[in-house]
Amino acid sequence: MAEEAEDRKPLLSKKIDKFFTGLADAWNFVRRFFREVFLPPYEFKEVIHQCYRIGVESLPLISLTGFIVGIVFTNQSRPSLSEFGATSWLPALISIAVVRAMGPLVTALIAAGKVGSSIGAEIGSMKVTEQIDAMEVSATNPFKFLVVTRVLATTFMIPLLVMYTDFVALMGSFINVNKNELVSLSTFFVQVFDSITFLDVFSSVIKSIVFGFTIGIVGCYKGYNSSKGTEGVGRAANSAVVISMFLIFIEELLALQIVNAIRGM
Repeated sequence: MAEEAEDRKPLLSKKIDKFFTGLADAWNFVRRFFREVFLPPYEFKEVIHQCYRIGVESLPLISLTGFIVGIVFTNQSRPSLSEFGATSWLPALISIAVVRAMGPLVTALIAAGKVGSSIGAEIGSMKVTEQIDAMEVSATNPFKFLVVTRVLATTFMIPLLVMYTDFVALMGSFINVNKNELVSLSTFFVQVFDSITFLDVFSSVIKSIVFGFTIGIVGCYKGYNSSKGTEGVGRAANSAVVISMFLIFIEELLALQIVNAIRGM
């Protein structure tokens, strides 16, 4: 049967057929996740462990990145506003940019590089060393223990990391604004909260949830379906990062169109 499948003439071409077959496999993988997530047993301890690895262990990198983003974007925005004598609008501009787009996007991209590659490599190494097959033999559901727990952890933790990144970026911006415009902390944050709306915060949280799910499901899928030994593990980790980042940009674009449509109503 396998030889017949290999000798079968492709419908369009081998690459195109392989692409659509991959889409079908990915869709079945996502469907299986939503089916397994509601069925017992529930691996709460493993979910908490993965939340710690994804959330707490990412804080140093996220903190540094968010702080630099706040300072750099403030420095880049000041010359343009100073031409119109509107440097007092810096806190409002920074808050809108960070909360609406930069916070979720920067956090998701950093997490895709750090967390997505780690998930893909970890599950991929377990796949090629047949540890997943051993779990099935020992009456353990490897999909629930390896995939469901990690996808839930990324879905829960990325929104929390995004809110933390927003705060750190705003603090970096405040330090820069305070140094150059002598704006107090209370005045800075009054302008920050006056400029953002509930829709900005809500859309940011929803995007973060989608980004987290994307990072988790792509990393798990690429790792769970890796092959060809150590070469396959490296390829799974690399493709998990690339595909996650690509999907994050697509989701950001779609979210922007939806939010702008709602804002225009």
